[in-house]
Amino acid sequence: MGYFSVNNVNKVFESTQALTDVTLSVHKGSIFGLLGPNGAGKTTLIRIINQITAPDSGEVVLEGRRMTSADVEKIGYLPEERGLYKKMKIGDQAIYLAQLKGMSRHGAMKALKYWFEKFEISAWWDKKVEELSKGMQQKVQFITTIVHQPQLLIFDEPFTGFDPINANLIKQEILSLRDNGATIIFSTHNMGTVEDLCDHIALINKSKKILDGAVTEVKERFKTNIFEVTYNGDFTKVESALEKSYDILDHSEKVAENNIKIFHRNGNGSNEVLQLLMPVAEIKSFKEVVPNMNDIFIRVVESSNEEKQ
Repeated sequence: MGYFSVNNVNKVFESTQALTDVTLSVHKGSIFGLLGPNGAGKTTLIRIINQITAPDSGEVVLEGRRMTSADVEKIGYLPEERGLYKKMKIGDQAIYLAQLKGMSRHGAMKALKYWFEKFEISAWWDKKVEELSKGMQQKVQFITTIVHQPQLLIFDEPFTGFDPINANLIKQEILSLRDNGATIIFSTHNMGTVEDLCDHIALINKSKKILDGAVTEVKERFKTNIFEVTYNGDFTKVESALEKSYDILDHSEKVAENNIKIFHRNGNGSNEVLQLLMPVAEIKSFKEVVPNMNDIFIRVVESSNEEKQ
């Protein structure tokens, strides 16, 4: 069992099954990707973790005991739908939100000044939220999420509204928070971000968990046994060397080099491919085609939908 876990959680809203027997385990100091299509149940699960709503059955456990409303102070939650008060001064609002999480006014002021300087928004302290660009507002909301140094952070689409430079800034801060001991649950539709940040993932579809595991292990699980090779040599000899175990999916010849894409019928590793090719060709480059998280996401969700039809 991890530092944080969700155990056999079920939730029904009227006639809609929002979560069906969902179990997750999150290790301390890791970034856990909570993935799924719109309407899958992710937001309901996040609301249950935050004690906003209760499960019909099952439990949420933090450090070996069932979570209660008192544990909310240990959580930093950045919702997808941001919620700052438009007419309130930014500094006053940030202090107020920090105090809601148990910080003293003096402690909140000191910590917020540090973060406002770090994010280069100190000049906006006495401005109203409505005077800020969307990206600036997002920075303020991110700061108010992490300022009380929570043990558990939940980020729901944290890069929405950021340009690439500021998105990278937030990404580096998330990694730094993890390195300093925070445990992070990260919900997003951006699979590239998942590959960059997440240690483990769980995929929810139509209220059920349909996949989970370490990112590296999941990618290994969905390998296609397809290899791409660039070589110099006679294609006829290459074809002959491969014919017993491999299907050639694609082949192109150029003046300086040839390219082939091959499929291993028995799924053995890359060493065998090289052992077969090296006696008959000069290998210029070689790589196994590993599916990215976006490919896996689509494949697993589509397969799950087909099973439920």
